[in-house]
Amino acid sequence: MTTLKEQLHEDLTAAIKDRDELRSSTIRLTLAAVTTEEVAPGRDKRELSDAEVLKVVGREAKKRREAAEAFDTAGRTEQAARERAEGEVLAGYLPKQLSDEELAAIVAAAVAESGASGPQAMGAVMKLVKPKVDGLAEGGRVAAAVKAALTG
Repeated sequence: MTTLKEQLHEDLTAAIKDRDELRSSTIRLTLAAVTTEEVAPGRDKRELSDAEVLKVVGREAKKRREAAEAFDTAGRTEQAARERAEGEVLAGYLPKQLSDEELAAIVAAAVAESGASGPQAMGAVMKLVKPKVDGLAEGGRVAAAVKAALTG
């Protein structure tokens, strides 16, 4: 079985052969981010696990979403569209995100389990929810769902 990093390398080669500039540049930048993480200052050079590579890909996808929003705000629609397209390329490597209903169900179960009530209990609920949704839902979405569940 190939690792995620090997899969990225194979897909980069295929994108270059297909002359797919968008895919090749996106994957190339992602692999550069993976390499940077592998040789991070203060650590020995090491090979990242699939879970760590997945986190790097997730970070890169989040950067694309935020950049697209910024470009939209600035009125640069072409650049925003490119950032969204790059985000879609990266989304192909990420696990499927939870729907709002699935996330709400997990949060409701955690609220019931902890017996939490009121916004001051947000930390306790987040502690229970975070491990269940790690990589399947963005932190901001999770926090908003927990806040909504606790405020009624």
